[in-house]
Amino acid sequence: MNMKLVPVKEKRVVNYKSCFDVIGPVMIGPSSSHTAGALAIGTVANKLFQGLPKKVVVRYYESFAETHKGHGTDFAIIAGILGFAADDSRVPGAIEIAESKGIDITFLEEAGDSPAGHPNTADIYLEDGNRNIRTMGTSVGGGLIEIKHIEIDGFGLHLQGPLPVIIAISERDDLEFILRRIFKQYNVEINNFYSLEKSGKYLYQFDVDSQLSSDVQKELRNSSSAANIIIL
Repeated sequence: MNMKLVPVKEKRVVNYKSCFDVIGPVMIGPSSSHTAGALAIGTVANKLFQGLPKKVVVRYYESFAETHKGHGTDFAIIAGILGFAADDSRVPGAIEIAESKGIDITFLEEAGDSPAGHPNTADIYLEDGNRNIRTMGTSVGGGLIEIKHIEIDGFGLHLQGPLPVIIAISERDDLEFILRRIFKQYNVEINNFYSLEKSGKYLYQFDVDSQLSSDVQKELRNSSSAANIIIL
């Protein structure tokens, strides 16, 4: 089995870009860190899985493990997995909605320190019998999150900075250059780039400077016939 990791550091990352990042989003309460941030972590799991799972396992660490029930973290994460927005009125009833769809849900409170080094840590596992994904994220305040670890299609990724991140998985070894041309055309700044190769399959990870415009997203969708492209 041949597997390689090629990291390329391209520019310094700034986590907070404006005062609105600190104030936080419009959301269903009670807490930006424990509710909106938790929902955002669930949303990343939703984007990675690209559908509804049959099974959800959420492992909590430190502050999340102590307060997840009272602070709405449970229903927030499940709302994200279901694809609900932070201000969706269905958010508080997300667990019941998921269970009505036949989704088995387990919440676990883990002892000890967070493996991600942050008190608000959730480790989410999704499966449907044919495939599975795992993502570990931290809620860092104001509804912002950092994704620390992802497992998808046999690849394991350790992320270093904030979102957005574009992940592309393909059997084409030239996909990196196709995506770079798109980013250059639309002046998308790349903070970091990583590539992995395993058994004839390639994964490319681009950490970019800002949210992608609709035009860039359209171009990426046009490339989806050659790859599984996920925008986080």
